[in-house]
Amino acid sequence: MEAPRNPRNLRVALMAASVAAGMVGLSFASVPLYRLFCQVTGFGGTTQRAEAAPAQALGQTVSVRFDANTSGKLKWAFHPLQGSVTVKFGEQSMAYYEAVNRSEETLTGTAVFNVTPPQAGAYFNKIQCFCFTEQTLKPGERIEMPVSFFVDPDMLEDADAAGIEEITLSYTFYPVDKPKAVTEAKTAAPGSIAN
Repeated sequence: MEAPRNPRNLRVALMAASVAAGMVGLSFASVPLYRLFCQVTGFGGTTQRAEAAPAQALGQTVSVRFDANTSGKLKWAFHPLQGSVTVKFGEQSMAYYEAVNRSEETLTGTAVFNVTPPQAGAYFNKIQCFCFTEQTLKPGERIEMPVSFFVDPDMLEDADAAGIEEITLSYTFYPVDKPKAVTEAKTAAPGSIAN
């Protein structure tokens, strides 16, 4: 004999299923939302992007130190071409990194970055950077990669960041299994050109 169905049990089951589905959806959305949060606030040393430096630079300066790392899975040598520079707040500056493919095959890498101390992330602005795109190097190829940046003068007004005398810009290169250009070319319709 079949037990009678209780509408309350059905309602509870539907609510539990809805909550579970919502949690799964939030778990997929959490990475892009966290990335957006970091980009907007500079949280965790995430740098900002800008079109240009302010019209006027201040006389006060800050030292910017450069750091480079490479994942053990990417057979590249990667290092900054200068150890540090001293820049005026609001002044556009340029630094260069060098990468060398030490393998016998063409490899593509992508750089992730951060700034320390983390309070400086909201004020460190990149105008142009090799980290905005994937980099592909042929066997033995050597490349110099620029990063154009400025430190926002508003940092001097922030009580948490005003005393910072040195900022470290750090990059780590990781391998890209399926480079975007190759992936896009393979998925393009025959006879069409991949953008």
